Amino acid sequence: MLRDAEKTIGNMIDKQKIAYISSVDENGFPNTKAMLSPRRREGIRTFYFTTNTSSMRVAQYRMNPKASLYFCDKRFYRGVMLIGTAEVLEDAASKEMIWQNGDT
Repeated sequence: MLRDAEKTIGNMIDKQKIAYISSVDENGFPNTKAMLSPRRREGIRTFYFTTNTSSMRVAQYRMNPKASLYFCDKRFYRGVMLIGTAEVLEDAASKEMIWQNGDT
């Protein structure tokens, strides 16, 4: 048993360059996509990613917010899957919080 599971999982997540996100399509099937690591995280319950609002993934989350995230440490062949809901944020405060030079 891990002494501090949240800290251990958070440390592993922070070292990964790729995250796998899943959404549910209009037929109820899971869709998984590799993305760059989250721009920001709050513990292991809130993650902020960026993508174009015209993307298929955004449309799927708007229809069905069920989501999962998977982070894999291939060096030690271990990973963590987290499930929950996704919310599409488009407000100015959220954009300012995670915006980086070069984003469009």
